[in-house]
Formats: sequence, structure tokens, C-alpha cells
Amino acid sequence: MAGKFEVYQDKAGEYRFRLNASNGQSILASEGYKTKASCMNGVESVKSNAPDDSRYERKQSNSGKFMFNLKAANHQVIGTSQLYEAVASRDNGIESVKKHAPEATVVEV
Repeated sequence: MAGKFEVYQDKAGEYRFRLNASNGQSILASEGYKTKASCMNGVESVKSNAPDDSRYERKQSNSGKFMFNLKAANHQVIGTSQLYEAVASRDNGIESVKKHAPEATVVEV
């Protein structure tokens, strides 16, 4: 099973997407977009930027956990990971985005 982008509208009426790995786990989530078209552009940006390791900003949260942002060429954040307990887990999350995003299907939920 391949990765999958889920596009949905949140309670505030904004459009968002999440990228799920083949096991169904969410590995990347977007910020809110005012229009569905903008959200779909965000999905395409993730697909095109995901394979490029230099697009990943590896961070540590104030609580000591690890996370990453995927950035577009213009340095805008296009997706954010969950928090991970260990650096290795975060790095595995990055590899999962690289693997799943380029060929992921898009579904509306």
C-alpha cells in the first residue's frame, strides 16, 4: 500500500492535508489554507520537495522532543511532523516522507 494525502476541512472551515504512510500513520501535516485550491497546491509542493534532503528543517522542541518541517524553495513551511522521542525516530519520519510523498494518492475525507 502506498502513502496517501488526506485533504479535509477543519472546524474553522480551513482546508488542510495530512500525509499518511502505508501503515496509516500520519507523518506530515499542513497548516490551514483558505481555499481548497491552495491546499492542493500545498500537496503538490510536498510531492516535489519531499525527495530533497536540504528542504528538511530538523528541530528539537522546548519539551526536548524532536520534529521536522518540510520547506518549499522559498523557505515557507509546507508541512510539519509529529513530535518524536528520539532523533533516530525523527530521521525515520523524514525518510518515510521522502519515500511516500512523491507517489502518494490524494483523497478527500
